[in-house]
Amino acid sequence: MKPISYVFKEKIWITPALYSIGAILLSLAAFYLDLLVIGKITDYIPSIFLTKVDEGQTILGILTAAMLTMTTFTFSTVLVVLTMYSSQFSPRAPENFIRSATTRHVLGIFLGGFLYNMLSLLYMQEGVFDHEVLSTWIGIVIVFLCIATFAYYIHFVATNIQVSTLINKLIKDAEKVIAYYKGLYDQKHATLENWKPQTLQGKVKAEKAGYVQFINLAELVEIAEKEQAEIEVLVKIGDYVFEGKPIMKIHSNGSNKLDLKERLLIGDERTAEQDLGYAVQKIVEVAIRATSPGRQDPNTANDILVRLGHVLGEMGHLMTDGLVLTDETGHNRLLYRFSSYSDILYKAFYQIVYHSKKDISVFIAMANSLIVAASIAPEMRHDAIWKIMLYILESISEGELKSLDREFLQQKVDELAELTGHEKVIIV
Repeated sequence: MKPISYVFKEKIWITPALYSIGAILLSLAAFYLDLLVIGKITDYIPSIFLTKVDEGQTILGILTAAMLTMTTFTFSTVLVVLTMYSSQFSPRAPENFIRSATTRHVLGIFLGGFLYNMLSLLYMQEGVFDHEVLSTWIGIVIVFLCIATFAYYIHFVATNIQVSTLINKLIKDAEKVIAYYKGLYDQKHATLENWKPQTLQGKVKAEKAGYVQFINLAELVEIAEKEQAEIEVLVKIGDYVFEGKPIMKIHSNGSNKLDLKERLLIGDERTAEQDLGYAVQKIVEVAIRATSPGRQDPNTANDILVRLGHVLGEMGHLMTDGLVLTDETGHNRLLYRFSSYSDILYKAFYQIVYHSKKDISVFIAMANSLIVAASIAPEMRHDAIWKIMLYILESISEGELKSLDREFLQQKVDELAELTGHEKVIIV
């Protein structure tokens, strides 16, 4: 099954719904507290916390209207920020804002505050209470909490519209995905050469068309161990599949009727929780947008590229040719294949190369990015990194560079050649 944290991010409405349910329960608790308890202990409660029913109706009416206005304004702010994210950064950037825990909690607090005050106003009737009540004071406290939340949210929005904040979040998302796969690799793995499954018994096919969003690899290993089978995942997270496409192979000498479909989620769009390629794609798209003719902001693109090099270097430690997971006894249970490291590098740079042909600073930043990647990645990845450097240099036309541009870029290329153990090339 999917982790709870994944479900909360995917279903944005869940958090506000939980706050709303809590507000309804709190309003009922406050009503019965006023009805059954407050009248008996009025002498022990400071009068500042109690109000008459008619005064409570007036105050709660004002608070309800204020909360509705604040909630409406907050939703409008969210829509404005989402529009700006799409136009300034990337069409895929808004999901980082709307799926953030802060946004979900803020909307939940506002909706909860509105519901509490509205329901308390409904319960506040002179025929029901013949004494002062406490519900109004609770509503005022909730409104103060909402005002403090609103002030924090303004700060949150002002911070998140900065490109540096977005890049930090995208980099952290990519690092989380890498750490997830590293954790699986460190716990239980074997080399691809040791993958020698039993006779093929069955296949699992996609029940609908869409993108592969989530695969619970750990649970698949547990199922394979329990059934004494081996499972080969035929698709990668982020792949688009059609209905009826084989997505897994089951190798078993016993039953091939394993319940595996619940361990794989297919949806209408890609998500970055497990998708390495999509996490990198979102970073690259912001860099491409920064180099577009309408913005002309190469310095932002250069900063992104250097940080992208760190991510690509960390990805070099993953077994991208094939991740074989074993059970506790060391038996092979699962094979999952990533995209090759060469494909990952190519997809990270090919669009930037095309969009930045006339900007030498971006080419130098790409060289710096590969230097960082080569410094972090293991030696087995150096050939692929050097190959991408040669590909980038192919985009420079002969005689196009000025003398100092050529000299500075040549220094970077020479440094990468030394790091990767390849023969230096001369830029013409």
